[in-house]
Amino acid sequence: MTRTHSSKQMHLAAHFPGVNNTTVWTDPRSGSQIDFASFEHLARTAERGLFDYFFLAEGLRLREHKGRIHDLDVVGRPESITVLNALAAVTDRLGLAATVNATFNEPYELARRLASLDHLSGGRAAWNVVTSSDAFTGENFRRGGFLDRADRYTRAAEFVATARELWDTWPPAGPDGPPGAPHPFTHRGQHFDIAGEFGVERSPQGHPVVIQAGDSPEGREFAASAADVVFTRHGTLEAGRAFYADVKGRLAAYGRAPDDLKIMPGVTVVLGDTAAEAQERAAEIRRLQVSPQNAILAAEQVWGVDLSGHDPEGPLPAVDPDPHSDLVQGRVGVGDPSAVAERWRALSRAKGLSLHQTVLETTARQSFVGTPDAVAGQLTEFVAADAADGFILVPHLTPGGLDEFVERVVPLLQERGVFRTEYAGTTLRSHLGLPEPVRKG
Repeated sequence: MTRTHSSKQMHLAAHFPGVNNTTVWTDPRSGSQIDFASFEHLARTAERGLFDYFFLAEGLRLREHKGRIHDLDVVGRPESITVLNALAAVTDRLGLAATVNATFNEPYELARRLASLDHLSGGRAAWNVVTSSDAFTGENFRRGGFLDRADRYTRAAEFVATARELWDTWPPAGPDGPPGAPHPFTHRGQHFDIAGEFGVERSPQGHPVVIQAGDSPEGREFAASAADVVFTRHGTLEAGRAFYADVKGRLAAYGRAPDDLKIMPGVTVVLGDTAAEAQERAAEIRRLQVSPQNAILAAEQVWGVDLSGHDPEGPLPAVDPDPHSDLVQGRVGVGDPSAVAERWRALSRAKGLSLHQTVLETTARQSFVGTPDAVAGQLTEFVAADAADGFILVPHLTPGGLDEFVERVVPLLQERGVFRTEYAGTTLRSHLGLPEPVRKG
């Protein structure tokens, strides 16, 4: 077996595409993002590739553009935990990760659903914790958009801690029989005031794996204190190493070791038999992802004004962005619109780019492009350099976008000695090399 200079093992996960405008629906190979066969295809492919887990995003309200449902950016799909319960029946080892919002759910109910998934899957459940301060989304819920942006992480941290309190109320099963009775719980906090008895006995993992995505200082601190996995977007080696060092450096303050938290950026991969072919395929995918119509949408999200009459092959808008616009609702914000607009203008001036070309340049770059051997080498370098512990692959096609990677890259990673050749355990915690949770109470 050919081994590299590093024996650090790589972790891989599969993101089911479809809740963003980078999914290519015009490709004839594109399938449904509703049909269970699509979920099953990608999950079986990921398990064949010995991936750690299968990852589902979530949208709690259909995104709107100019007051209408935006048909270029799909959000609607079946509820995540329901899909994963069904996938538990057609997979054996693959972890099953659901994105569930900590702002618009309650600890008892969600802890019960996640513990149930962990039981039904034999210890493969994971929860990707997300938050929202979006009043537009909140209109679908009783509390509306009450939660201030500054409070979203405090509620999420208390939510996770409360869920763990509930999971810990049941003692583990002994070698000679089932567990004893649970002890009652009482939680009095800023966001939750609950008491009672938890209805699901301790699950195989004790605590389902907790995943967190967030790059703000508050998000990084939350990850260090409460998460098992971080889903990040740092795409360059330098940015990845800086993020990795920062977040891992926060762990000691919470009594945690560096390996107690895995950092896994979301990445895209484009393969070709030659480097030139891979680059050509990547350029074509970018063109499909960012049509002229999608370029106008991206610009409207930045400028906050109606640009339907603007020529996408012409210059960027000359007007200043409207930071208070509600033209586009339900999508993640772009940050400071004025700063983004200025960066786009500088790039456009420097390279002589049209609006369409500028959006292509800034929003649709593949992370790793090349031959299978070259991509395997790049992935290995990132992990060896402590820029990541592994990767969450985000294909551009539903549901077959992972097939080529599993068939052509995974064997090369195995030959390099940086990726498993078989599952060593049965639970997601064992795949990730995470410690067993210490039961409190």
